[in-house]
Amino acid sequence: MESEINYGEAEDHFRRILASTIPSTTASTDEEALQILIDSSRTSHGRSSLSETLPVVLRLLPSLPDSHPFLLPSLRLIRNLCGGDASNQNSFLLSNGVDDVSSLILGVADPQIVRAGLQVLGNVSLAGEDHRSAVWGRLFPEGLLELARVRDRCVADPLCMIIYTCCNNRGRLVELCGDQGLTIVSDIIKTCSEDEFREDWLPLLLSKISLEESYFPLLFDKLGSADGITSEQAFLVRLLAENLDQRCNEVTISDAFALAVLKIVDRAPRAIDFVSRGISCLPTGDPAIDVLGYSLIILRNICAREDLPQTSVDSLILSGLIRLLLGLLRDLEPPTNIRTVLKNSDVMMKACPYRGFRRDVVAVLGNCAFRRKRVQDEIRNENGILPLLQQCSVCDENPFSREWAIWAMRNVFEGNEDNQKEISKLECRGAVDNPCITELGLRVAWDQNSGHARLVNITT
Repeated sequence: MESEINYGEAEDHFRRILASTIPSTTASTDEEALQILIDSSRTSHGRSSLSETLPVVLRLLPSLPDSHPFLLPSLRLIRNLCGGDASNQNSFLLSNGVDDVSSLILGVADPQIVRAGLQVLGNVSLAGEDHRSAVWGRLFPEGLLELARVRDRCVADPLCMIIYTCCNNRGRLVELCGDQGLTIVSDIIKTCSEDEFREDWLPLLLSKISLEESYFPLLFDKLGSADGITSEQAFLVRLLAENLDQRCNEVTISDAFALAVLKIVDRAPRAIDFVSRGISCLPTGDPAIDVLGYSLIILRNICAREDLPQTSVDSLILSGLIRLLLGLLRDLEPPTNIRTVLKNSDVMMKACPYRGFRRDVVAVLGNCAFRRKRVQDEIRNENGILPLLQQCSVCDENPFSREWAIWAMRNVFEGNEDNQKEISKLECRGAVDNPCITELGLRVAWDQNSGHARLVNITT
């Protein structure tokens, strides 16, 4: 058969290259010689000196059976040769390497071989637009769909590398964010969410689709279920929250993404009972709770970004962010210290579903109120000053909630005389010294004549 003849000729040629390149005293077997080449190809000089090897190895690949001991090492050698070497990357393209390697990985079951082949294509796609176009044209959509359904985490990262690199082109990005493309991404997420696997390329890909573009709602819905919020949705929101937390000032955030997250915060509580106090921090393992918590973290970081266009946070405010958060806060049982005083109260209130929930709600309000008079005024008009003041008490199940509350009240009062006057309307028993007021150089004193509290300088 022709393939057998080609295989035999290529293997003989390859063996001669091994023999001429690697002294017999250095390697006693073909496998050892091949490993020496792989090690040599890790350096720039090695890749350059082994450039003639690439076409020979590519010629050998199509005829190698899956179990051949040369197959996986050969792919690793090609991967290294195409790692940042323009000459080898071009040679790979001209030698029909994209088609040969793609056909190979789409026809084998061994995930290590698939991973090595994807790494080859990933390195080649970094070379330029012609290379990316060839890889995308060969694999999208059917090939990527098949590869995304390989339920092995070692395949996911190089697959994400290829998709991310190819989608620097607007046309391909639009294709990816169509129905078939988002199915590919959702299948990758399902694989990675099973064992909490994450490497660099998946967060980068999800940031491009979700944060920078307007496709987050479509992807989030695609991961959903008629039965409620899924673990895959929670995994997606968690990855985005962590990526934004680590790269807050580097990531571009679209209005569409911010509003979609606000919508999640509005709807997720309906799937949570708020009866038992959560004893776990995020992630809790409950998809609805995790989606709510990580969405709050995302909003906290969005509202902290001073470099965002003013319309980004304005859109959240106009869409009811402040009212929604104050509503969540009012429904919560008071912090630990206040609960102790009110221990005989018959009023049933909601418990924090995870450790830190109160803190995260207050943190969003605090960041949003920073130097935004509109937000300061809305908090007052929504009767939100007293609920926020209450958060300045210590709460055992919400680490650092007091500190965030002090930060929030500082921002609510700063430069806003109407908000400072509002405290004088709060009815209380005796003098109320609150740490958040002290931070501003003020204190609340009881006026015996009027029966109300008033705000005075701390020296008075």
